[in-house]
Amino acid sequence: MSAADSSEGAVDRVVVALLAITVLALAARFVSLGARPFHWDEARVGYWSLRYLDSGAYEYRPVAGGPFLYIVERYVFGLVGATDATARAVVAAVGGLSPLVALLFRTRLRDSETVALGGLLAASPVLLYYGRFLRGDLPLAVFSLVVVGCAIRLVDDPPERARRYRYLGAAALGLAVASSAFVVATLLCVLVAAMLTVDQRRLVGEGEGTGDRIDALLGRLRGSTRDALGALGVFLAVHLFFYAPRVNGSIRPTLGTVEAAFVGAARSFVGVRVLGRRQGGEHQLLPYLSAHVETLLAASAVVLALAAVGFLVDRYGTGETRPVVAFHAYWAGASLLVFPVVTEESAAWLTVHTVAPAVVPAAAAVGLLARYGSRGLAREDAVPVAVAALVGLALAAQLGAGVAATAYGPTTSENPLAHHAQPADDLDPFVSDVSAAIEGNDGVDVLFYGPTFVPAYDDEPARPPVSDTWGNRLPLPWYLERMGAETDGVRDLRGLESLDERPPVVVAPASEQSTLSARLTDYESSTYRLSLWNREVAVFVRR
Repeated sequence: MSAADSSEGAVDRVVVALLAITVLALAARFVSLGARPFHWDEARVGYWSLRYLDSGAYEYRPVAGGPFLYIVERYVFGLVGATDATARAVVAAVGGLSPLVALLFRTRLRDSETVALGGLLAASPVLLYYGRFLRGDLPLAVFSLVVVGCAIRLVDDPPERARRYRYLGAAALGLAVASSAFVVATLLCVLVAAMLTVDQRRLVGEGEGTGDRIDALLGRLRGSTRDALGALGVFLAVHLFFYAPRVNGSIRPTLGTVEAAFVGAARSFVGVRVLGRRQGGEHQLLPYLSAHVETLLAASAVVLALAAVGFLVDRYGTGETRPVVAFHAYWAGASLLVFPVVTEESAAWLTVHTVAPAVVPAAAAVGLLARYGSRGLAREDAVPVAVAALVGLALAAQLGAGVAATAYGPTTSENPLAHHAQPADDLDPFVSDVSAAIEGNDGVDVLFYGPTFVPAYDDEPARPPVSDTWGNRLPLPWYLERMGAETDGVRDLRGLESLDERPPVVVAPASEQSTLSARLTDYESSTYRLSLWNREVAVFVRR
């Protein structure tokens, strides 16, 4: 039964409010989108997307992440070119449009809560920061919310209107699976949340006939045989589109392609992400868990506090409990444990998978505050109106401060969302100097020097995985590939002296700067910090 508390006219105002929030969310994500240099993970995605654009060949590799970004980026680069901003535009668009997801939840949320949900999706610091970051975490979180929202509408809407949500949900599920390997952890969190929500309703005395109700819900989700097969077809088509190998930029319509997209992709995923983890991929839980919670508190304390209030009031308040609030609170709670367990690296982007579901109970808390103030206004009581206004302003100010310190803050270790693989220096001068130096050059454009960057064997990074020495160059391969630079490497001075002609650009560890300066007398050198710490390079550009 709908929890909406207003007329059709008010519902229209909700839509207008969410559209306005969406416009602001898009603007917030696209403004200065290319200002921050590429993180190493972003550079990997950008580099392999450029290689796919150039060769037309693509094959799913679990070590490189889900195929969604690679496939879509190829079309983006082909249409508008490759820059830091255009590469991030796909994620920015998904994040910027995410406030519209709140419309899927309005049958279970009040109008004020629906608008608050859209606002939190737009302005939560974690979601805004990683809505401007080329990784699959934000798309996975948004598509997962779409799946849940579509499930809600399948249950709440009349069957003839609900059919479209079955197909939309199937497509969103396919996109979520293609976005990130973390979809497995998300599905686990959702299952845990569903079980805990059912148990909660039994504990508060609302569980009579639970089995029959679950059967009825599953029946509504499944629909008729035709609808179920149609939704399955949509999911399989989306999965095939993203996971099928490409040759010359197109999918070959063969049984081998279908086998590779479904059986081969699953086998590769299990081999790399499950069985491969046994080969030294384990880690201690407590350090990862504490780091995850610490980052959440530093970057998203307001959302977490609101979510806790929303859940506790719904669970222990005098009114009827709402499964939608409990479900998302349990989902966020489960993620606190599941993601630190399944991840291979403790990183700030894991917070996306906790904050995304937490915004639903947080929106319930905002709605509670709004109703408290509106009741005071109706009674012409200034005290609750003032309290609600002051608390609301304080919450908005804290959110704004969090956004300013993270999404638009400096890329230093003091930014809780800045990962250590984020370059500490602006790389625009590097791009400008190297582009000018290699223009018109015939042969090798950029030479990497030293065993840090050059392996003892021939290493042609045609496809992932690649050697650690190539990884040590990140994020420079992205910038060099997009300017069409030809690269090579030598491991020592003997290799450098043996060259018939030295290329216009030489890149070496900063520790080798003085050694090379004595030999590259006709070059000018600059240093760049390619991470927040412990990764500095010297770049020599021929005068």
